[in-house]
Amino acid sequence: MVSVNDLTMEFSSRPIFSDVSFVINKTDKIGLAGKNGAGKSTLLKIIAGLQQPTSGTVSKPTEVTIGYLPQQMKLADDTSIINEARKAFAHIDEHKARLRELNDQLATRTDYESESYAKLIEDIEYLNDRLSMEGADNMEAEVEKTLMGLGFSREDFDRPTSEFSGGWRMRVELAKILLQKPDLLLLDEPTNHLDIESIQWLEQFLQSKAKAVMLVSHDRAFLDNVTRRTIEISCGKAYDYKVSYTPYTELRKERVEQQMRAYENQQKQIADIKAFIERFRYQATKAIQVQSRIKQLEKIVPIEVDEVDNSRLRLKFPPAPRSGDFPLILEDVGKAYGDHQVFDHAEFRIRRGEKVAFVGKNGEGKSTLVKCIMGEIDHTGILKLGHNVKIGYFAQNQAQLLDENLTVFETIDNVAVGDIRLKIRDILGAFMFGGEASDKKVKVLSGGEKTRLAMIKLLLEPVNFLILDEPTNHLDIKTKDILKDAIRDFDGTVIVVSHDRDFLDGLVEKVYEFGGGKVKENLGGIYDFLRSKNLENLRDLELTKSPTGKQVTVPSQESISKPDRQENQNSIKLSYAEQKAREKVIKKAEKKVKEAEEEIARLEALQKEIENKISAGDTSQETLEAYAKAQKDLENGMSVWELATMELEELNQ
Repeated sequence: MVSVNDLTMEFSSRPIFSDVSFVINKTDKIGLAGKNGAGKSTLLKIIAGLQQPTSGTVSKPTEVTIGYLPQQMKLADDTSIINEARKAFAHIDEHKARLRELNDQLATRTDYESESYAKLIEDIEYLNDRLSMEGADNMEAEVEKTLMGLGFSREDFDRPTSEFSGGWRMRVELAKILLQKPDLLLLDEPTNHLDIESIQWLEQFLQSKAKAVMLVSHDRAFLDNVTRRTIEISCGKAYDYKVSYTPYTELRKERVEQQMRAYENQQKQIADIKAFIERFRYQATKAIQVQSRIKQLEKIVPIEVDEVDNSRLRLKFPPAPRSGDFPLILEDVGKAYGDHQVFDHAEFRIRRGEKVAFVGKNGEGKSTLVKCIMGEIDHTGILKLGHNVKIGYFAQNQAQLLDENLTVFETIDNVAVGDIRLKIRDILGAFMFGGEASDKKVKVLSGGEKTRLAMIKLLLEPVNFLILDEPTNHLDIKTKDILKDAIRDFDGTVIVVSHDRDFLDGLVEKVYEFGGGKVKENLGGIYDFLRSKNLENLRDLELTKSPTGKQVTVPSQESISKPDRQENQNSIKLSYAEQKAREKVIKKAEKKVKEAEEEIARLEALQKEIENKISAGDTSQETLEAYAKAQKDLENGMSVWELATMELEELNQ
């Protein structure tokens, strides 16, 4: 469908990648991997046609459409949320206007036998068919469903876009792209501005509704759930793996080990040649052999090992000064903006050394409460910081607050004090800003590099209470793992505001959920919280409101009396026979999914075979009919696979 041929990209004569080639097929779900600065975003822009490569081409049929969501964009402020989303169907409005115009002409025409009349009828039929194919009658429902899936409520639809934050407006742009249903979706960090529920909705959409997808994401769980193929950009080359992210990491290890062995063998060969040259350089009888060895040495192409050297990147927070037993106490805390109550009656205590997460939909008050803690905004109720609490705060837009005209070195030199100034180069080297990288201007850094630089600033003074608001946005997966290890080893107290399930897993022991104007405490890790939330959603038929629109309160385990709780536990325990029967049903469903996947693979191979025939010039009626049948069979096969997958997911819940 889209063919990338020998792409090379250079910035200021410095190669980013070279001779990159691959093909994107009609149903591919591709994750684009690589460290920050490897050129992932640049590659997406080139495929989208927004940037020209130094050399190479991107080929696609003229009818293939591409939708592109960048990391950051400028958004319009002149309309409402719903009207902005409707712009996705501007072409349908044009078709409808043209159809009305043609129907008006038809009503006045009487030259029924003329060629122009026949052409008019043909154009009307074509436009009717196009509108039917594009689901024009279902347009409004699609707009509403997509906006609500991305977290908007019906009350938001008529509000002007200017009232929403950049993250929410980014969701509108994502909604417009999804509604256009392009043949290829290019998404650059689509989860950065989404909460957990919206990420799960987007996962389901990309799995079941989207055609071809290529995305950059640092959310490991999102990549595993959406992609079935991974293309890595490393050391300027592209490596193609027919698996999702986690299996790719294992295959990559094997490849790097092979490269390392080849590199070590080559280094030994080079050392032997150099030793021979040095030994016999001044012996006339060996002059020919020495010259031969010198030429041999010149012809050797050095083997590059794709493994990024993270051995020095060991993020470590300074030892935390001891604080009081309760660094943070909230009693009946609330915050309102005018008539809008963000949250109210928030009451909890965080003990020294606890690591907790703030989660919930965007706009429910997570960052607002953080600002209350930091004293940046006022609030009602009592909010007390404990004895000797020293806060280290990483704001959501911390990377954007950096002075873009300074160099990396100047950025750190301006905030470092005392003896630490003598070690700035060492610190920057430890964060992969060694050598010439420390002299780069901040404005040329990638999003991940800026975030890493902002994190260095946080490390320059000892604190005992870390508050991190979306610290993983724009960080690559390896750097996120290193940050996660550092927070886990930190001996102070931590609040993490994040939607990244994989990052929070194993890091926090308590989750505070923001929603409906309340802050609810949940003991356990992030997946304990998600599992309990799914059970509540199932019990309430996935509704948080009753049909009358009144809030439904789900009783917590603590509010159920002990005998009732015991009865509930007994009622859900399955007998051995029931467990075996359930396992049998699940195995049968798994078999259905596997058979459907095998059938899809067979049909895709058949379709590819026919496409090759057509490309070779075989455009006979028989071949074209076979191709149309193969397409239809593949669509049916995808539907069978989707139903089988949904059935299996229901059984596993």
